[in-house]
Amino acid sequence: MTLFTGLSAFPITPTDAAGHVDTGALARLLERIHLAGVDSIGLLGSTGGYAFLSRGERRRAVETAMGSVGGKTPVIVGVGALRTDEAQALARDARSAGADGLLLAPMSYTPLFEEEVYQHFAAVADAGQLPLCIYNNPGTTRFTFSDALIGRLSKIANVAAVKMPLPQEGDFAGEMVRLRAETPRGFSIGYSGDWGAAAALLAGCDAWYSVIAGLLPSEALALTRAAQVGDIAEVERIDQAFQPLWSLFKVFGSFRVMYAIAEALGLCRADPPCPILPLPQSEMAGVKNALDRVLG
Repeated sequence: MTLFTGLSAFPITPTDAAGHVDTGALARLLERIHLAGVDSIGLLGSTGGYAFLSRGERRRAVETAMGSVGGKTPVIVGVGALRTDEAQALARDARSAGADGLLLAPMSYTPLFEEEVYQHFAAVADAGQLPLCIYNNPGTTRFTFSDALIGRLSKIANVAAVKMPLPQEGDFAGEMVRLRAETPRGFSIGYSGDWGAAAALLAGCDAWYSVIAGLLPSEALALTRAAQVGDIAEVERIDQAFQPLWSLFKVFGSFRVMYAIAEALGLCRADPPCPILPLPQSEMAGVKNALDRVLG
């Protein structure tokens, strides 16, 4: 379970208009995350725009990551794809490049049944032969994992963790009790949805799969470490500083806002992949003000 614990930082994947990865910019972002001391890097997650990239570009991104931070910070690679055989190929690519773990979402144009998702995960886990995290992201995939399906998948060899969305009623503790009753000892339960991270960590989740840590790793790590030692006052202080950014995430979507943050910080200049449009310039002042709150 140690791969899927603590803070996992999810960076954007800078590309040009044709979808070619800017390997130099990506390496700089990854090195910055590594130097902050996060527990892992989530490469090619939703924030990394995996669904917009070809297999070849995804392979280039993984190779860039392993050349930059491989052996220094564990790298978990997203391998979601519409077809099972394509996801299997992506899993093999990640393993051959030296990735430490995999992240798999059940992408589909046609709504999937639970048995279809089960067989898809079993096939990809077998192909990848690396620790794999279930990516429960109904906001993008339109598929919601039942507790029973997570429990069933957790029995598959190599399936070691789940990345959960924020529970609708905010009952992290109750949800984790239910999931731990369905899954083996040591199975990792983590959460995404940055504005719920403080509550999730204080409730005892194993991991925060963080969007903002992809660009503000030190600040996200400070929140994580404070929660891990039970410093509620410090967690609340840091989370309050993040509130303007969380508000922007909710209004515009974290994907768009992250590109604006990268530009505002001078880390890289890249637009999100079309048809996603950049954040309007009229909103950049709000982004900079929100960053000032976090960075002091």
